[in-house]
Amino acid sequence: MALIDELKWRYATKKMNGQVVPQEKIDYILEAAKLAPSSSGLQPYQIFVVTNQDLKEKIRAVAFDQSQITDASHVLVFAAWDGYSLEKISAVFDRTIAERGLPENAMDEYKQRLWGMYEPLGQEWHAIHAAKQAYISFGIALAAAAEQKVDATPMEGFIPAEVDKLLGLNELGLKSAVILTLGYRDEANDWLVNLKKVRAPQSEFVTEIK
Repeated sequence: MALIDELKWRYATKKMNGQVVPQEKIDYILEAAKLAPSSSGLQPYQIFVVTNQDLKEKIRAVAFDQSQITDASHVLVFAAWDGYSLEKISAVFDRTIAERGLPENAMDEYKQRLWGMYEPLGQEWHAIHAAKQAYISFGIALAAAAEQKVDATPMEGFIPAEVDKLLGLNELGLKSAVILTLGYRDEANDWLVNLKKVRAPQSEFVTEIK
């Protein structure tokens, strides 16, 4: 039940106090995010960890002036591939083959079958699919932060194209998908801190089909 208790403790922190999160906690959260599952193990995203205050100010300016960005200890930007390619897929599978000590052609058939499915779907589908994979990692990072008693704010309220420019993501073939700020709550000034967490009742949320 520990995870349930930690998820009950966490909330989307609206005001942070600027306190620095210890590096070992950040490392733990990032490791958890790295271990997240992704479709075919492609892991089509990266995480950019922003601590530079000037850059955080610039991100805040294109994120509807949300103070958590500048008051947070760390700002995590989850950036997904802007598209799949046979070269990108091959690079991932080549690493898998090398680390598992498999024959060089061990995944050739699967690789070709996967690219055969993805290629005709087009770049817009690719980008959406990759962003969905990033969200899985994001969710695990959010849970890991709660486990470490680090406050976090999930953010979709920003202008992706502007964040992409600030981080140079276009040149890397990436698009910003979602932001997670990490820090500690300012209990005296956060209007949400003491309000009850509200979720749909289990009877409405879960439908059992037997």
